Amino acid sequence: ATVSEPAQKCCTENIQPFLASILEELMGPVSSGFTEVRSLFDKEVNEIIQDFQKTNDITKLKENVDQLMNLPFNSLKMEPCYLKVNLLQELLQDLKSRFKVYHIDFVIQRTQNFMQELMENAVYTFEQLFSPSRQADSAKVATTIEKVKLRVLK
Repeated sequence: ATVSEPAQKCCTENIQPFLASILEELMGPVSSGFTEVRSLFDKEVNEIIQDFQKTNDITKLKENVDQLMNLPFNSLKMEPCYLKVNLLQELLQDLKSRFKVYHIDFVIQRTQNFMQELMENAVYTFEQLFSPSRQADSAKVATTIEKVKLRVLK
C-alpha cells in the first residue's frame, strides 16, 4: 500500500508517456528482420520453381525441398535476417540509460529465435502443403509450388 501509489505515479509520469514512441522505435528493426525472413523464404522457393522449370526433374525437386527444410538452420542464409535485428543494440542502449533496460542481448537473441521459429514454421507448412502434390503431373508442379508458396506467405 505504501509503495503502490508512488510506483504508479512514477510509471504514469516517467514511463507511460514514452511507451508508444519506444515501441514504434523498436518495431522498425524487428519488422525489418521479419520482412527479411519472408523475402528469404520467397527467394528460396522461387529458386526451386526456376530449377524445376529448367530440369523437370522430380528427384532434384525433392532434394531442393529437403534443402529448403534446412533453411532455418542455415546460419549463412539466415544471417541477413539476423543482422536487421542487430540494430536494436543501438536503440536499446539509449533505453538502457533512460529506463534502466538491461539484458539487451537477450532481447536481440529472443527476437532472432522467433525469426528462426517463423522460418521453421514456414518451411514446415510449405512441405506439408506441397507433399501430396509431388506425384502430380510435372506440368502442374511449378504452378502448385507457387500456389503453396503464396499460401504460406499469406
